[in-house]
Amino acid sequence: MFDTLSDRLSGIFTKLRGKGRLTDADIDATAREIRLALLEADVALPVVKAFVFNVKERARGAEVSQALNPAQQIIKIVHEELINVLGGEGRRLQFAKTPPTVIMLAGLQGSGKTTLAGKLSRWLKGQGHQPLLVAADLQRPNAVNQLQVLAGRAGVDVYAPQPGNGVGDPVQVAKDSIDYAERHAKDIVIVDTAGRLGIDAEMMQQARDIRDAVSPDEVIFVIDAMVGQDAVQTAEAFRDGVGITGVVLSKLDGDARGGAALSVRHVTGEPILFASTGEKLEDFDLFHPDRMASRILGMGDVLTLIEQAEQAFDDEQKEKMTSKLLGGEQFTLEDFLEQLIAVRRMGPIANILGMMPGMGQMKAQLDELDDSHFDRVTAIIRSMTPGERTNPKIINGSRRARIANGSGVTVMDVNQLLNRFTDAQKMMKQMGGMMGLPGARRKATKSPKNKRKGTKGGSSRPRAGGGGLPAGFPGGMPQLPPGMDPNALGGGPGGFKLPNLDFNKLMKPQKDDDDKR
Repeated sequence: MFDTLSDRLSGIFTKLRGKGRLTDADIDATAREIRLALLEADVALPVVKAFVFNVKERARGAEVSQALNPAQQIIKIVHEELINVLGGEGRRLQFAKTPPTVIMLAGLQGSGKTTLAGKLSRWLKGQGHQPLLVAADLQRPNAVNQLQVLAGRAGVDVYAPQPGNGVGDPVQVAKDSIDYAERHAKDIVIVDTAGRLGIDAEMMQQARDIRDAVSPDEVIFVIDAMVGQDAVQTAEAFRDGVGITGVVLSKLDGDARGGAALSVRHVTGEPILFASTGEKLEDFDLFHPDRMASRILGMGDVLTLIEQAEQAFDDEQKEKMTSKLLGGEQFTLEDFLEQLIAVRRMGPIANILGMMPGMGQMKAQLDELDDSHFDRVTAIIRSMTPGERTNPKIINGSRRARIANGSGVTVMDVNQLLNRFTDAQKMMKQMGGMMGLPGARRKATKSPKNKRKGTKGGSSRPRAGGGGLPAGFPGGMPQLPPGMDPNALGGGPGGFKLPNLDFNKLMKPQKDDDDKR
């Protein structure tokens, strides 16, 4: 969503690099370009004015004039001001002292309230709560049925005594749901209310009546991040008419300019609690202003990447891999497959790499990555026998032909996978040797063949702080910061490692000239 704004800001900062000192003219020119970039991103005018004023005031202060690198200091200022615009420190849900905690969702029709209700209930269940969804949107066709389907997918209960489609009293349903939640030991009640295509008196009155009937602890306004300035005006109307306590940004995976997301916190004065980034129930998480600001400025989001990895790799899998590393055991194709499946659970590979620092300069290349290659690798490994996965050395020519036929690929594809797996095995041996256990280290280096490789300069030991992308990625790519190699993430006990894949194989197939015509 913020790609256009990120590109504009990156271009502005590039012009500043190399300047030993910033004059007032440089600061004014930079502020003017930042103002244009924010306006083009559809950020509200009051937000733009306050943002640019703060940047100019701080840029003229001592923190820049005395800095060794003024351009970097400007970037730091813009980063901090973006965090302030997005809310500073993120706020979390306020729970009632005596259960159940009541959360009321409000917003226009089409903003994603019902889907958000399912996502929020799933997230809360993962936090150890027992949420109850309440179908109080009795106006929109099939809204009750949609909520019931989402509740089933999220594994939570739903209170839906009325069929909806214009039948039933939403205020009474919401009121009765509190008693139902208390009887069934539900500690959180999420009330899905009706929306309209536009703000009207009837809509606001119904929202106020539901609010008065259930006395919610949180009134969350669901804002469609793709709408633009209309979304900000709608948020103001709900703030004044109902009294919202927080905001959720939905559809952040869209290609809109993102101005609403940057404006809503400043305009409404209410914090952004969550961000919804896709259609799946798991595409939902807490909103972190500092992480969002870093993404906008192309600095990556390593913390979110680590959190996703922790969720994708279960504790048993981490312990198993750690024990293998420390015990000097062989890394098998079965382990390789488990890691590959876990990486796929983290989401599209382009999204994973996009959260790493330095990847903002490679948006076009990341857009061309094709996840279907991971499916082919999975098919190849699953076409092997258990013995072949444990000991790939027994895979001779006839076995390779059988595996290729069984997985629908060529023998060359099988050969390439086995070669890359051999490299991954060597890496895992080295990681075991670096754990500090003498036995593991001796086992990883006792082979005379390894010593000969070292004397010829061909050692496969990873370079200290080796940046850059994996071998095979399209040429001309800038290097990543030290220690940010995608294939070396979490290189410690319980960490994980991206499979050493040929990224040229991940590129989407290009159409030839005849297809284009």
